[in-house]
Amino acid sequence: MVVLGVDPGSQRCGYGVVARAGARLSRIASGVLVPGRFPTAERLGRLLDQLSLLLDEGGIEAVAIETAFCGRSPRSALALGQARGVALAAAGRAGLPVFEYAPAEVKRAFTGNGRAEKEQMVRTARALFGVEARLADEADALAIAVCHLARRTGSHSIRLPSTARRKSALRPSVRRFREVAAP
Repeated sequence: MVVLGVDPGSQRCGYGVVARAGARLSRIASGVLVPGRFPTAERLGRLLDQLSLLLDEGGIEAVAIETAFCGRSPRSALALGQARGVALAAAGRAGLPVFEYAPAEVKRAFTGNGRAEKEQMVRTARALFGVEARLADEADALAIAVCHLARRTGSHSIRLPSTARRKSALRPSVRRFREVAAP
């Protein structure tokens, strides 16, 4: 299964495409979409175009997105809602199912800690995929995709990529994604 994880934002929108084959996870692509400093409508239009291009590349079977977190100002919540709407519209236009996860659930699935800081998310992305995320948005998007893959299979037995298999490189909470021996 191939999942596009989206960390929505109108200034920066993180994305991460993660595949799962059996118990093996692999990062296909990830990054941050930056629509530029334009008026809101144009910025959201550019974001829609960029997400649509990602979805048109094919192979993506589902989209996972973080639910809105309203702990900030109403203005921030509105901007986040607009970016989420664009991501939902892009997925809907592509005919893909969308799954939503709370930020604490994503952090718990990715790091084992529902209150993980941005730095821990970036370290975990580096340990799992060898990704040097320049911005936390990329790590968050990868985490959202991993959360979906872990939750939808009913199992947390995910085999790490070879770059992340060293026990010393992983926190105990991340090791739970290691391969479980088949019966």
